Amino acid sequence: MSKEKKFFFDSEFIEDGKTIELISIGIVSEDGKEYYAISSEFNEFDANEWVVKNVLEKLETNIQRKPRKAIRTEILKFVGDSVPLFVANHASYDWVVLCQLFGKMIDLPKGWMTWCYDVRQLEQELGRPKMPEQKGGEHNALADAWFTKESYEFLKEIEKKKKGLKL
Repeated sequence: MSKEKKFFFDSEFIEDGKTIELISIGIVSEDGKEYYAISSEFNEFDANEWVVKNVLEKLETNIQRKPRKAIRTEILKFVGDSVPLFVANHASYDWVVLCQLFGKMIDLPKGWMTWCYDVRQLEQELGRPKMPEQKGGEHNALADAWFTKESYEFLKEIEKKKKGLKL
């Protein structure tokens, strides 16, 4: 594997307190390439009212749904030979959903980290500055992945300015 590369991601899912089931996933690489997929394996009838209204009713209809195995293969191709550092916003469930595509945590591809970075960690470290607002597309995994990238870059600029003031 080659150099570490950041991948900003988000997922939409159905959860019931015991299981987390992938609906869709969006990933944006640090160089702006994007990946988006909708699973063909989730059961829409398991979704609660909030998920139906905020996620299912907004799913893109022109995207062919795919089995999880195909999504896993496409993500491997998308990441390529880089060592991925995955970054999400409120990452806990998103990370579980991504890892589950590969099976158990120990089944992650060789060289992949077993953790992801939550952009909210950086926000906390920087004193919780006023964050930019997302301008639409909430609960679309790809739009949310793009917003995670924007949020991360916004916070890194603040971090750079703060470090510059300390010198």
